[in-house]
Amino acid sequence: MKKLITILVPAYNEARNLPGLVDALSSLSDSIDTYDWEFLIVNDGSSDNTSDVLRSLREQDIRVNYINLSRNFGKESAMLAGLDYAKGDCVVIMDADLQHPVSAVPEMIKAWEEGYDDVYGKRKTRGKESWLRKKLSLLYYSLLQKTTRIDILPNVGDFRLLDRRCVDAVRELRETQRYTKGLFCWIGFKKKPVEFESLDRTEGKSTFNFLSLLGLAIEGITGFTISPLRIASLLGVVVSIVAFTYLIFVIFKTIFYGEPVQGYPTLLCVILFLGGCQLLAIGIIGEYIGRIFNETKRRPPYLVDSYNGSGR
Repeated sequence: MKKLITILVPAYNEARNLPGLVDALSSLSDSIDTYDWEFLIVNDGSSDNTSDVLRSLREQDIRVNYINLSRNFGKESAMLAGLDYAKGDCVVIMDADLQHPVSAVPEMIKAWEEGYDDVYGKRKTRGKESWLRKKLSLLYYSLLQKTTRIDILPNVGDFRLLDRRCVDAVRELRETQRYTKGLFCWIGFKKKPVEFESLDRTEGKSTFNFLSLLGLAIEGITGFTISPLRIASLLGVVVSIVAFTYLIFVIFKTIFYGEPVQGYPTLLCVILFLGGCQLLAIGIIGEYIGRIFNETKRRPPYLVDSYNGSGR
């Protein structure tokens, strides 16, 4: 009996890209006929006609399965939905915009056949990203590497092949605020990189802006390290030592040299500095409390409206 490979594609407003993607996947599956194939596309509450396109693609090719979520839950939750519904012995996760080359999938499958459980795509370059965005991304990964106890892989996204046991492991992690790149590293298992050149979008425009990336970065930091809390505590200790030292200096100076009524600028600067440190610490604590608040509600990460056009 042939093994089944699932190609998992989260999609949000990708109606113009999906036909080309399915054509490319069909050509891939036809060239590798030693496996059965499933093309699982998760419609993450798209506002365009993605649902109609998926229905049409399903009618043309029975290998196309699709999930319509009840609203836009975000890519991280859409991937979890796909992993929950995927039937394959392994799952290949890729974007709908064709920036992840289908031509890299055979090499991933080959590594999987050699016994690797997590074959991740590693970008040779970061494509047409701006210089500032590239530098910020590298700085973020460097910061995350130094503050966590797990190996967060730089220049690695969601494009990867996961063995069924990796899929089952990720499915057990039901947190609602998800940073899947970190979760893939957290579960461990035997990993291998496959390098690829990131392609340009064929149609449409990315919905991931700077604020979205900033939010994802905050999720990664707060989800996998408590270093910001420790930094806030360390900052408090340093400021307290400096303030105490300055207090001793003022007392000494007043006793031996006297002190006329002066120091308003100094006093104002000290108050503003201490107030800023306190607000920073409160903000960091608030981020973690917010995560606790969201997790304690125990809401499901996503809700499914239909599977292959039918309610389920």
